Amino acid sequence: MTSFLRALGVLFNLLLLAVLIGVGALGYAWWRYGQDLPDVAQLATYEPPTVTRVHAGDGRLLAEFAKERRVWVPIHAIPVRIQQAFVAAEDQNFWHHWGVDPQGIASAVVDNLRRVANDERPRGASTITQQVAKNFLLTNEVSIDRKIKEAILAIRMERVLSKDRILELYLNEIFLGYRAYGIAAAALNYFDKSLDELTLGEIAFIAGLPKAPSRYDPARNAEIARDRRNYVIGRMQADRYITAAEADAARAEPFVLRARRGQADQASADFFLEEVRRRLVAQLGEAGFYEGGLSVRTTVQPRIQRIADIALRRGLSNYDRKTGWRGPIANLPDAATRPDRQDALAAVDPGFSLLDWQKALVLAAGAEGADLALADGTTGTIRSADLKWARPVDAEGKMGPAPTRADQVLKQGDVILVENIAADGEPPRFGLRQRPEVEGAAVVLDPNTGRVLAVSGGFDFRQSSFNRATQAWRQPGSAFKPFVYLAGLENGYTPASIVLDAPIVIDQGPDQPKWKPENFSQRFYGPSTLRLGLEKSRNLMTVRLAQAVGMDKVIDVARRFGIDRGLQHYLAGSLGSNEVTLLGLTSAYAELVNGGRQLTPVLVERIQDRYGRTLMRRDDRGCEGCTALAYDGGLPPLLPDTRPAVTDERFAYQMTNMLAGVVERGTAANASKLGRPLGGKTGTSNDAKDTWFVGFSPDLVTGVFIGFDQPKSLGDRETGGTVALPVWTEIMGKALEGTPPTPFRVPPGVQLVRIDAATGALPGPDTKQVILEAFLPGTAPTSELPSAAVIGGETALYDPQPSGRPAPPTAPVAPPIMDDGLY
Repeated sequence: MTSFLRALGVLFNLLLLAVLIGVGALGYAWWRYGQDLPDVAQLATYEPPTVTRVHAGDGRLLAEFAKERRVWVPIHAIPVRIQQAFVAAEDQNFWHHWGVDPQGIASAVVDNLRRVANDERPRGASTITQQVAKNFLLTNEVSIDRKIKEAILAIRMERVLSKDRILELYLNEIFLGYRAYGIAAAALNYFDKSLDELTLGEIAFIAGLPKAPSRYDPARNAEIARDRRNYVIGRMQADRYITAAEADAARAEPFVLRARRGQADQASADFFLEEVRRRLVAQLGEAGFYEGGLSVRTTVQPRIQRIADIALRRGLSNYDRKTGWRGPIANLPDAATRPDRQDALAAVDPGFSLLDWQKALVLAAGAEGADLALADGTTGTIRSADLKWARPVDAEGKMGPAPTRADQVLKQGDVILVENIAADGEPPRFGLRQRPEVEGAAVVLDPNTGRVLAVSGGFDFRQSSFNRATQAWRQPGSAFKPFVYLAGLENGYTPASIVLDAPIVIDQGPDQPKWKPENFSQRFYGPSTLRLGLEKSRNLMTVRLAQAVGMDKVIDVARRFGIDRGLQHYLAGSLGSNEVTLLGLTSAYAELVNGGRQLTPVLVERIQDRYGRTLMRRDDRGCEGCTALAYDGGLPPLLPDTRPAVTDERFAYQMTNMLAGVVERGTAANASKLGRPLGGKTGTSNDAKDTWFVGFSPDLVTGVFIGFDQPKSLGDRETGGTVALPVWTEIMGKALEGTPPTPFRVPPGVQLVRIDAATGALPGPDTKQVILEAFLPGTAPTSELPSAAVIGGETALYDPQPSGRPAPPTAPVAPPIMDDGLY
């Protein structure tokens, strides 16, 4: 008995020594590996990278941007059954252990001995807390050191964070395949559902993914994925989270994946969206934009954006048809007779987005037309009469004669692009189309707020992301003239002032040739009013006005309106030899129509962070009356207009009124068919390399530019009125459809006086056309006699300011514009 007790004492001492050694080893390991570990407290306020969403002005989704597709869902919004599924699959003792699960470790050791003997892959014993520690605070290095650090961090984490917070971090951070981080992203990617729409079988499938997302990918290993799902269902049943009946029903669920669809209400605005992305990345940085979980509300209006996209495409295509037919996009010789011709046609990539065009396969071509098979499985025809534009083009770019038969243009097997050109109510009739070589841009904005409603930066974003509305610097040509005429108004001239339209020669200095500008018509029209000079875009009158006012004052006006690139003091600058972007020029015109107030074009209405807090908004003015709890029936609160003035509102209205004449009687008269108050100006640079039209209604401004990316002439007779104006007219007509015509707002201090349109004087018995002209008080004509006369063989052109009558201090009388005598 004594020897037994002695042996028992020795054993006890050995066990005690072993425990002390074990505790010492654990203490040493805790001390050694616990040095310089990350602070787990940071996880209490951790904000993971989440998706930034960009919305249109009407709330529709434009796009999502993220490096990791993650949708953060707080723990209280995660269905309980999802929480149970992951706990059952990954860490059944999660709610009870203190970061490390000794029972789970012992079970894993025993199980792994069996797995090694059977040459199977060993399983891990990491708890959910340990996985959070690894994912957030450590690397994926496979080593004993990392496992020890992981355990230490897990124990510390359990002391600082609640179980709910740990599970919330895990469920939102875990990688689940297909770029999906977190359960919400996985639910969308695999089943196109929100979390509360998932079935039990779908929940079990997602809960089984963390071990090896690629291994359990149902697209590659459907049986293995189904087995893993059923294993999770079994674990949930064993842990009594679900009943046996529920488990059987879940196992019987069909294993059906649903690819994430584009939202039915998702809008498209590629060039606009890219401009927003580019600006926000520059402002917020890559991480701030792609990982910030922002909600960005933009100003784009999808309806107007689509109108602009289609109108620009149509305008570019209409011009391109003047340059001839360059051939089909492909030829499939035997496809016309193949039963799978629709698949063969679908495989042909035109290289750009079709929008309102379609791919078609020519089945047969003859004298009267061509038979087509369309990509959607239907058939159609092209009549020979609709192919007259498709003249062949040789290697030197010369066009042959117009075709008279369809088989002179098309042959069996050709893959072409077509557009339905039938009128409403008619059966489909198709026209031949081709991707144009010419490019262009269109911009639509609100002149009162600066909100950019549409940006079309080219024919197709997929083919070229270069934004010709914001990135292309081109010469505005005559579209710059309004700022020359505004300089004249600011310096004492009126719309009725007379300027000589006659040849002029400018001495450009020593060793420089004489400059001899010409009108587009190469004709001269004699004394004419400023209004007429602008309406008819007379170059010679513009040069004389700039000479009289001084290019320094013209440049000052341009800079106030945001036009500042390439401005020079040479008189040629008055004809638009500087450079502008379409957005910049359109914004400058908006400042004319809004009463001369400074305008900054904005593409973003508001930015909110992941918690809904507003980080930025377009209109940051305070509004005391906007915080009332209930509407009292009175007038809405007035917001202060804090925008600085870039010109006197009276001069701005005079220019607006003159530009309305461009549409009524001038170079943009074709737009008058819209039958509402409109104004604007055509622009054509030298050799017609750049064509423009920028115009407006009282509440909408649209700019259109068309030209080749590598500048070259569009043609001897092409102008802004023939190339850009039709696009502008289509955009404005459709954008304003259904809205009542609104007159331009007349500011205080402007007198509207009836005058003779030809002479600028009061109407007389021989007056052929009377117009309503805008004058500042004291500057209107008082006589039926013209204000200009040929005196002593020298042509002198005077302001109609009555002799002996002082001019208003805001509108000093300008010196007469004199002919320089050089012919």
